Amino acid sequence: MSVAVAHHTRSSSALALQEGARQAAYRGTHLVVIHVVESLDNDIAEANKAGISDAVENALDAVCLPDLQWDVRLVPGGRDIADVSEAILSTVRDLGPDVLVIGARRRSPVGKAFLGSVAQNIILDADVPILVVKSPR
Repeated sequence: MSVAVAHHTRSSSALALQEGARQAAYRGTHLVVIHVVESLDNDIAEANKAGISDAVENALDAVCLPDLQWDVRLVPGGRDIADVSEAILSTVRDLGPDVLVIGARRRSPVGKAFLGSVAQNIILDADVPILVVKSPR
């Protein structure tokens, strides 16, 4: 099995990566970082992987787990909330992780009422346990 982390370039992503690493170490398994991209162009994919690799290594160092095994999965998904959510959920179904770790950010009441979010869609539709990490701000 594994622990999966839905990664995005936001402030909550570092916290999600750190908690995902802790969960993987606790469960004695590896970490899979899922990152949704608009397309899988080879040059863009390599640049994304390099940036994500740096973020993962920083997160592992922050929680003192530099030797934890991990992998990055770039998944095509577009920009639309529903498309990104489905890309993550589809990958999670394929991987079958023990748990999925996601980051969440504060949203206004209006944003909650009228706009969906990737995190909300994942929480409602996932078939695996979800651990939500939110920035303390």
